Amino acid sequence: MEEKSEKFRPKAMGIFESVFDVCYLLFDLVAGILFLKNADGRLVFELYGALALVLGGGDAFHLVPRIKVNLFGKSEKSDFWLGLGKAITSETMTVFYLILFMIWTQMFPAYLASTKVVFVLFACAFVRMVLCLFPQNNWFHPEGSLRWSLYRNIPFTVVGAIMMVLFYQTGMTHMTWAILLSFGCYLPVTMLANKIPPIGALMMPKTLAYVWMIAMGLKLL
Repeated sequence: MEEKSEKFRPKAMGIFESVFDVCYLLFDLVAGILFLKNADGRLVFELYGALALVLGGGDAFHLVPRIKVNLFGKSEKSDFWLGLGKAITSETMTVFYLILFMIWTQMFPAYLASTKVVFVLFACAFVRMVLCLFPQNNWFHPEGSLRWSLYRNIPFTVVGAIMMVLFYQTGMTHMTWAILLSFGCYLPVTMLANKIPPIGALMMPKTLAYVWMIAMGLKLL
């Protein structure tokens, strides 16, 4: 008589992470709607609405498959969907910071970033987005590619550093700290989590840093 395969049972940490992710995605959706509903033609809040929806929409491509794995176990297609989600999220995270730059220009019109700074910002964002498209990233394999993770994250880090400096110079230091926290948690995960899985837990404070950024905009409504 054949033995029945053991039924998958979600772990407590997996359930907690899934609830956390759902709350995060709902927060982004509600925040985006609130921004757009209350913008009243004010471009800065229309941009904040786009920021929240791009953030949540992009992250959903990775988090929804991850929630499914945590609650129901892996399937034959899990690695594909998780990899595709990572690839899409890598692109939308870059767009997120470009929108954040446009928000900065609206919030601080008296402070104009130099042409060189703007060029470097958009050039690095473009390079990052192109690098994410290369198959050498090995998105659909759980181990990915450490070398290509380094390649694509160097220009991305430059983008983040520029945004930190711009917000710091204009006195919005809380945004600077939030960006620093997001990168400080994201980079170790993307570089080391495959070899040291517990480092993956840093994605939660990284996510909270993005929630903080959106909450700063909500406070201005």
